[in-house]
Amino acid sequence: MSNIQDKVVIITGASSGIGEATAKELAAKGAKLVLAARREDRLQKLQQEIQKDGGQAIYKVTDVASHEQMEELGAYVLEEFGKIDVMVNNAGVMPLSPLSQLKVKEWDTMIDVNIKGVLYGMAAVLPFMRARKEGHIINVSSIAGHLVFPASAVYSGTKFAVRAITEGLRLEEHANNIRTTLISPGTIATELLDSISDVELKAASIEANQKVQIAPASIARAIAFAIEQPADVAVNEMIVRPTIQEL
Repeated sequence: MSNIQDKVVIITGASSGIGEATAKELAAKGAKLVLAARREDRLQKLQQEIQKDGGQAIYKVTDVASHEQMEELGAYVLEEFGKIDVMVNNAGVMPLSPLSQLKVKEWDTMIDVNIKGVLYGMAAVLPFMRARKEGHIINVSSIAGHLVFPASAVYSGTKFAVRAITEGLRLEEHANNIRTTLISPGTIATELLDSISDVELKAASIEANQKVQIAPASIARAIAFAIEQPADVAVNEMIVRPTIQEL
């Protein structure tokens, strides 16, 4: 029996990409899933697919940039399942642009989703995990949280922040048996590039990514690996990128 069996797992950004792939991977291993994202039609479709294959999943439409909605998500999970074993803070946006374009609203959105969304996700589950003295918080960063690329200054800044926050959580909560994992994907076939508003940059980014990208299922397997370790083992950090990706 997998160590994932019957664990209650919340996944943000579950409507597509890494979140969707992770939901399917964990459902196949017996997890009880709570799917969170803004697009209800996508959540319903994913829930139906999981249930059709014999898995367990519920969903709640949630904007991770809203502290109130994230708190409501945590309360909903406790009401439905009575516990929270794993929180996967996966939701993110990547509207790349050079700093000189001064796309301040896009900067704000990245900070709200990529940083505050992670913090709100942690806040929604941490009190319960501390009370139980067990739990697992998985934060999805990026290879851009280790390196800065042209036009990625703000995006990379948010993902560097996720690394720092995750390590800070580990230092503060290891004595409470709360495991932390930072997952840093490389080039993955997801919808992230759709949020780039600069037409030329978007086209160039899509073309470059298509040459090396790997499937979101690759990250889903990494997340599953971290979860299924024994409770006394914490996989603290993983970089998962295409073999042929240079940076």
